[in-house]
Amino acid sequence: MELNQQEPPATLYHGTATRFFDAIKSEGLKPMNRLYVHLSKDMDTALKVGRRHGKPVVLKIDSGSMYQDGHLFYLSENGVWLTKKVEAKYLEKISG
Repeated sequence: MELNQQEPPATLYHGTATRFFDAIKSEGLKPMNRLYVHLSKDMDTALKVGRRHGKPVVLKIDSGSMYQDGHLFYLSENGVWLTKKVEAKYLEKISG
């Protein structure tokens, strides 16, 4: 998969299951068994991803601040935004 490093939109989204939220709230988002954390450009896509894992929760990512703070973002060929991790301070629960 070819990745292009780019400045992300000011806001990105991440969908997951509610059962993971407490760990994410304290530890942030980690890639787990992947190389990167996967982020969506819109809430609907994040919600669909979250549903695949159980009762969904959508997190809003302050990707603009992350980028300004020196975090790198990549845009995959299929439109998924990727980053190494998302610290909890950049997260906000918006549904679920």
